[in-house]
Amino acid sequence: MTSARRTPRDGDASRESRRDRRRDGQSGTLLDASGGSPRAGHRRVRAARKPVIAGLAATAALVGAWYATAGAATAPTLAPTTTAVTLAAKFPYLSAGYNNTREWTRTTTAVAPNGTLRVAWPASDGVHVTPLTSAGKRSGADTVVKGAKEVGGLVAHNDGFALLTRVADTNKWKETAAAIVRYTNGKQTFRTKLTGTASHDTSPTLDGQLTWNGKKYGAYFVVHGAGGFADGHFGDKLSYISAKGAKLGGGWGWGCSHNEGIALHAETTGDFTSLCFDDWRSGLFVSTGIGAPDVAPVVQREQCWAGYCGGTFASRTGDLVKSSSGRYVTAFASRGAASAKKNPDDSSGRGWTVTPRTSTHQVAVAFLKNRNSGPGKAIYLTSAKTVENVNVHVAPYGKDRLLVSWESLKNAKCASGTCTGTFTGTHFRLVDWNGKVQSADKVVSTRITGDLAVQKDGTLTWAYVPVTPTYAKPLTGASPTTTSLRIARLKP
Repeated sequence: MTSARRTPRDGDASRESRRDRRRDGQSGTLLDASGGSPRAGHRRVRAARKPVIAGLAATAALVGAWYATAGAATAPTLAPTTTAVTLAAKFPYLSAGYNNTREWTRTTTAVAPNGTLRVAWPASDGVHVTPLTSAGKRSGADTVVKGAKEVGGLVAHNDGFALLTRVADTNKWKETAAAIVRYTNGKQTFRTKLTGTASHDTSPTLDGQLTWNGKKYGAYFVVHGAGGFADGHFGDKLSYISAKGAKLGGGWGWGCSHNEGIALHAETTGDFTSLCFDDWRSGLFVSTGIGAPDVAPVVQREQCWAGYCGGTFASRTGDLVKSSSGRYVTAFASRGAASAKKNPDDSSGRGWTVTPRTSTHQVAVAFLKNRNSGPGKAIYLTSAKTVENVNVHVAPYGKDRLLVSWESLKNAKCASGTCTGTFTGTHFRLVDWNGKVQSADKVVSTRITGDLAVQKDGTLTWAYVPVTPTYAKPLTGASPTTTSLRIARLKP
């Protein structure tokens, strides 16, 4: 660990005990900072982000003006087609987030170079990977990765797949280890653990991303210190792995503190582009190549204390889209920042205190000039203070536009950074790479419950659970299950 990178302070145990509330990998209960008795109640929450005031005022006008002048004949339909897929096991499709907020259990859809698709989803007997044709129809039996506990990321290959997941391990906290598992032609070809005794870390929850640049994998995920300087603290880790499962140089062992959200984009050369939500420095940061030291570029200050921005990225994993010119965009739910200042009670000088502007979350997009810098432009797409917005995604739509999606909850009631309300729909809206709105807001019956794949012709494909969500109350019992998914396809 370099001196530039953030290390846990010896004297911050009381603060850690208030904040370090993470799920135990086996039971879903929450552990305190010491890894001792499970703590009930909290895990994480959706976060905040500083709005651009002009963007708030102008967005509604842009939507109406564009739609009125463009006319219905030229307006995109934004109507996905869907195909049903029967599952071989029960899929528990809801998860309890911070304050037991209802969240979709993550699925990941990935496209192979030959156009075929894979969908990963968890079940009681492990993580299932379902093979699909390019049209979204089942093409064979599931591959079941036994002992796998979470979908942390998926890469589809012509002959199989690689999965970032959690597996059993022996450590002082009795927690799981992060691992990449590669299957080739239906058989496991390697299973590489990314945490362990030698590195003094575990991974009780991944909230991760797995990417591939054609030569190596990048795996970005949450870690829990198990000995060494970071004992009992939470951070994040970026590991690079060869095509044959060997650990490579680069990345870091301890980066963003108490990471509440991760995004990663593979690059053909150099460091993979990465973002993280950090609760100590309180906000969204560019961590590319440097973990998250104090000099990490700020995308946005957020109120992340005690997990208040976990959930800002859907399932705590973010979409990071790259343009042909080398710019990037990400989208997330935000409560804004009425003020942001260094925390006077933090003797290290690194802590920040952010006061949110609203109690509800609004939909924000942030544009980055390159892989190492902060935003070039930020825009809010919603502004109603009584409406909560969750499950925010962004994906490329054709050559020069972006699809932003989210779910809305009216009559929102908020406490401790989380909100309940009445579900009013899944929204689609197009913007361009300058943030200008390109379509009217469209409410669709299709859900987005996990990561999207972009096929060669630009078609967006994803798996979703065909149910109408409810956010009226927290999830306090077992998740409901389903034995079917729908595969949605949206062609620009």
